[in-house]
Amino acid sequence: MELKPGLSALVTGGGNGIGKALSLALAKKGIFVTVVDFSEEKGKEVASLVEKENAKFHSDLPFKSALFIKCDVTDSGKLSHAFKKHFETYGGLDICVNSAGVTTPPVPFHEDQPGSTNPWIKTINVNLIAVIDSTRLAIQTMRAAQKPGVIINLGSAAGLYPMLGDPIYSGSKGGVVMFTRSLTLLKREGIRANVLCPEFVQTELASVVASNIDQMGGWVPMEAVVKGAFELISDESKAGACMWITNRRGQEYWPTDMEEAKYRLASSKFRRQTSVLSQVNLHLPKSFEKVVVHTLSHNFRSATKIVRTPLSLPIKPGHVLVKVIYAGVNASDVNFSSGRYFSGSKNDLASTLPFDAGFEAVGIIAAIGESVNNLKVGTPAALMTFGGYAEFTLVNARHILPVARPDPEVVAMLTSGLTASIALEKAANMESGKVVLVTAAAGGTGQFAVQLAKLAGNKVVATCGGKEKAKALTDLGVDRVIDYKAEDIKTVLKNEYPKGVDIVYESVGGQMFDLCLNALAIYGKMIVIGMISQYQGEHGWKPLNYTGLCEKLLAKSQTVAGFFLVQYSNLWQQHLDKLFLLYSLGKLKVSLDPKNFVGLSSVADAVEYLHSGKSVGKVVVCIDPSFSQQVAKL
Repeated sequence: MELKPGLSALVTGGGNGIGKALSLALAKKGIFVTVVDFSEEKGKEVASLVEKENAKFHSDLPFKSALFIKCDVTDSGKLSHAFKKHFETYGGLDICVNSAGVTTPPVPFHEDQPGSTNPWIKTINVNLIAVIDSTRLAIQTMRAAQKPGVIINLGSAAGLYPMLGDPIYSGSKGGVVMFTRSLTLLKREGIRANVLCPEFVQTELASVVASNIDQMGGWVPMEAVVKGAFELISDESKAGACMWITNRRGQEYWPTDMEEAKYRLASSKFRRQTSVLSQVNLHLPKSFEKVVVHTLSHNFRSATKIVRTPLSLPIKPGHVLVKVIYAGVNASDVNFSSGRYFSGSKNDLASTLPFDAGFEAVGIIAAIGESVNNLKVGTPAALMTFGGYAEFTLVNARHILPVARPDPEVVAMLTSGLTASIALEKAANMESGKVVLVTAAAGGTGQFAVQLAKLAGNKVVATCGGKEKAKALTDLGVDRVIDYKAEDIKTVLKNEYPKGVDIVYESVGGQMFDLCLNALAIYGKMIVIGMISQYQGEHGWKPLNYTGLCEKLLAKSQTVAGFFLVQYSNLWQQHLDKLFLLYSLGKLKVSLDPKNFVGLSSVADAVEYLHSGKSVGKVVVCIDPSFSQQVAKL
């Protein structure tokens, strides 16, 4: 909703504190305001100030541009009268701010007060019951006007984490938070309810914590609260949103989409699809084909060949046989074929050839060995072990990652998606409100990094090469796409981000590494997940020297952290579940490169295509098209 002259708002608790600040801020936009407050003196004063502000936008109105209504918000009848009076005066209700609140008297709630009503009951009635009642009346008024409307309920940081000194206040505000977040479906009729949770703002209500405020980061400026409320009002995508404002972390949404994904159920569509996969006919042949590395070389095509191998039955105890449907292509395939991921000299490695090639795949469990009790034939499965480039592969049961569907999008979530998800969370300790730079952002892992950074509430800058890739990144919501074929990355970063970027997700290496390091802000973190520009060449992977690296890091308290996915295997299932849930909820897009690679014979073509720099999204090989079509029909 655009904040513009002529709209109308009703603010409970408008005579003091946050309610007063929001009433005046709305008036400065030319918005008519009804101030509802128990204090007649303070309420009339604010209404008078609102009229003065409105006079700058309106003249000769047939009605007052501000109303004051004296009301105890716990009196449902009088509160209903306030909404009725507002509707009769302004013909509708665009914005409702429920700001009235009290703290609990300093008497333990578990100690009864003889001869009087327990004082904590008033806290519940004002802070929670009245907010529910006022929200109810706001919804009815907005429906009567048949116009869109926004409700802002004032929660508190004490509703997000325990306030040990006042459990009743904390409980009442926690109720406001969950009540408001549960109103998301109102958006279907054009009504949005959001909750604002500032930490400690210097008001009469917060005076009880004044002695400890420095230990808690200091007072949150009222300007930050007004800014947060206006964002919740203006942003049409925010429905049921909870904004947390602190001095320590700034402005962020709580919980993040990633946190929320942990407890939301996937749609019934995906659950139904999973249940019928067991109907697929799994035929076990006497032999199958796979791609193996037969000689060590960075030239993947010359290092590999397709071989046929017998299918040995019964399956080894503790293992499962997976029918591979899709396999993922990675830049590191050339490092694997050259033996870089194995210890020992080249002569020692050569004696252990051949190696099964391929890092990742999805398929269906075709057979299980003894002592495997947690998996069944027909279960969709993902795997991240050597041997993905094969029609069938034998895997230790503990390495199986159960998934909802054996789809190519799931392949993209494996090495590419998990690297982005885990690296940003664990290596970068990503928070909200930061500037995040992602290099090679249109590739397999970059597409996940940019989206996860946006979901966490960050501004995202991305590099790529070419108009097609730039458009794909814009479609993913990237704030600033730098196409290095059309503009100079260094110049853009210097001019548009003079203070530097907070987090860099880097996968290119070489000159790009230097450029990103120089663009890193004070306290900035660079996460190195690869160096694709150095992988290929006549002599393979050449280590580079970075003169002055220590001095640069020291001067700005910066961090450069390496990230290797294998060392975080304990987090794979957790993050894969999170990614798939975000995808099934429509919060995460998965981009697959449109070029088709079918069968094991196309694996080398796919690896070379990836290293050509032409790919957009994840490059995937369909190992068995007939089988993939069968699954797709289900």
